[in-house]
Amino acid sequence: GFTDIDQPVATLSGGWRKRLSIARALAQDPEVLMLDEPTNHLDLEGIIWLERFVQEARMAIVLVTHDRRFLENVALRIVELSPAYPGGCFEVAGNYTEFVRRKSAFLDAQDAAESSLANKVRRDTAWLLQGIQGRQTRNKSQVDDSAKRRVELKSIRGRNEAPKLTAAIDFQATERKTKKLLTLHRVTKSMGGTQLFGSLDLMLSPGRRIGLLGKNGSGKTTLLRLMSGDLEPETGTIKRADDLRVVTFNQDRGDLETGQALQEALCPVGNTVDYRGKPIHVTGWAKKFLFTPDQLSTLVGNLSGGEQARVLIANLMLEPADILLLDEPTNDLDIASLEVLEQALLEFPGAIVLVTHDRFMLERISTEFLALDGRGGAASYVSYAQWQTAQQRDPINAPRSDVNAIPRSGARKTRSVTGPKKLSYNLQRELDGMENAILEAEAEVERLQTAADDPVMIADHVRLAEGYRELHDAQDRVQKLYERWAQLDAMQRP
Repeated sequence: GFTDIDQPVATLSGGWRKRLSIARALAQDPEVLMLDEPTNHLDLEGIIWLERFVQEARMAIVLVTHDRRFLENVALRIVELSPAYPGGCFEVAGNYTEFVRRKSAFLDAQDAAESSLANKVRRDTAWLLQGIQGRQTRNKSQVDDSAKRRVELKSIRGRNEAPKLTAAIDFQATERKTKKLLTLHRVTKSMGGTQLFGSLDLMLSPGRRIGLLGKNGSGKTTLLRLMSGDLEPETGTIKRADDLRVVTFNQDRGDLETGQALQEALCPVGNTVDYRGKPIHVTGWAKKFLFTPDQLSTLVGNLSGGEQARVLIANLMLEPADILLLDEPTNDLDIASLEVLEQALLEFPGAIVLVTHDRFMLERISTEFLALDGRGGAASYVSYAQWQTAQQRDPINAPRSDVNAIPRSGARKTRSVTGPKKLSYNLQRELDGMENAILEAEAEVERLQTAADDPVMIADHVRLAEGYRELHDAQDRVQKLYERWAQLDAMQRP
């Protein structure tokens, strides 16, 4: 998509820099491609292109992303790292929907195992309290078993507590009842000699949540700055309700001072913040956003992207708002924090204007959509799907999907054989039997899944853990069989 190869890299936007880094990685013709938050800063067109590329790429790809729709559409296997699981990780062969289902089942089973084990520990405690005389007549192994169960209960209880450690996000609203909070009438704005939108009409009222759509450079951030008052329109009027409170989340995070300590960033004055009329000590306020007391002296510039995003959200929560203007609030947030943020936005009674590449959040939060075409036009849509359909009908705005334009691993090598290759006897025999092998392996997965859902097994935490290990191995075997099938099929292609 680059048109000016002499343009200095320093002048590129975040979205174009991300495209550049992806292009540089692909230019190395890798066998393994590692993508760390690849959808951050990309517009929807870029994400859809990347999604199709990953789906069709012949190289192995490992990616870290909080984009749940991207995960849903491209992942063949998902691994979550968390203290909520034995060994610190949980792995599922399948897409994000399958992962969520399996994860929920596992955590429910682990919770049931804790309850069962707690009952046994209570009985152990009652037995131990009977006195020394009673214990001497017992088998010493019972005392040892009781001690082991206590240790195991502490461990499983800690794992079950881990998923509850999420940021406490809850925006303050002014509870204003004014119907018209902010009104744009025939607003026109240009940047760099290009008209972004002309004669735009828009009205924000409590409960209205608008998702802004459009390519990078189409004017989404400019429109937010007009609403916040940072910019003035060339023509038209913007009318605000009296004493309107607007809170803005900027994607460039320019509101953060990297040289500040975390404590000062969270609490600029004194040791307490005022939240909903109540004082909260900075240590407790930091804890709400998953920061430990030891981190309070850390410089903001040394925090991760996700941690910096949580600092910004913490600061926004201290400001009562009629309108929230959110410009890419999801960048670098983990999925657990995203889910909490989404719930807070759904419960916010004021108006929201949201710019995000996170399609999952867009569809869940937005009550309607406003799309900017980058050529001065704007149109309203009732759903994201309706906008996508309109994009496909418009050849100028339709996302480019020619993934074959990018050379993939091995694409430079010209093959002289035009017909299908003949496999060796053993390989052909393996290929012929592959379908039956996969059916048998999938049947074993189904059998083990049914066994794992059995209440009898759920009540026995030892058997349950062993059952999930067997299930994991069976799922892994299915995945490897599919991969081998694809390898054999590719070997006989021209």
